[in-house]
Amino acid sequence: MDRTPRTLDRRQVLRGTLLLGGTVITATACGGRDQPAPTPNSEPASQPASPPPSAAAARTVLLVYFSRPGENYHYGGRRTLKVGNTQVLAQMISRRLDCDTYRIQSADPYPDDYEQTVARNVQEQNTDARPAIAGALPDLGPYQMVLLASPVWNVRAPMIMTTLTEQLDFTGQTIHPLTTYAMSGLGTTEADYAASCPGAALGQGLAVRGEQVTDAGPAIDAWLRRTGLPRA
Repeated sequence: MDRTPRTLDRRQVLRGTLLLGGTVITATACGGRDQPAPTPNSEPASQPASPPPSAAAARTVLLVYFSRPGENYHYGGRRTLKVGNTQVLAQMISRRLDCDTYRIQSADPYPDDYEQTVARNVQEQNTDARPAIAGALPDLGPYQMVLLASPVWNVRAPMIMTTLTEQLDFTGQTIHPLTTYAMSGLGTTEADYAASCPGAALGQGLAVRGEQVTDAGPAIDAWLRRTGLPRA
């Protein structure tokens, strides 16, 4: 597991490039149930995918995602997003992919303010924290593949992703990391998920620059062809 330095100056924090994007998937997109987009400083409880029994039997992919709307990094400046970058990516994938969804929500919501979230994330990384998840965790039993989607905050996925992966058994499943980023691509997600999901196979990931996510259709299509994931 990657470790950031214990003391980070302001330049290091900003270069860590919190790409603070929200992730909300529409119910019709993947066929699973989901919740509406959160308002700033408010995140609804996590909700596991709960498709009809016949649909669950037919699907083999679960898309798990975490993100945060609000003030975001944008080409060195700041921009407030009602719909975050990771949400946009996940919606684009879900329109193309036959899957169910599970939305991760923090029991202690992250601030809407960019700098405050940067500071909290640095503290969580430095203390190797495991932020609590609101609501019940998903049942991985019906699925062969799990897509783990998140922003990259200071080179790695938010620590709440490790909260999730350490509490679930991914044995026998294939994990595909998905990220939105400013500078770090997939960051350390591949190594982190390999360490926290023993018994799982690591599939090909997909990283999309947050500022360019709305133009990511061709990259998503190429990734789906390479991975052979079931199209909708």
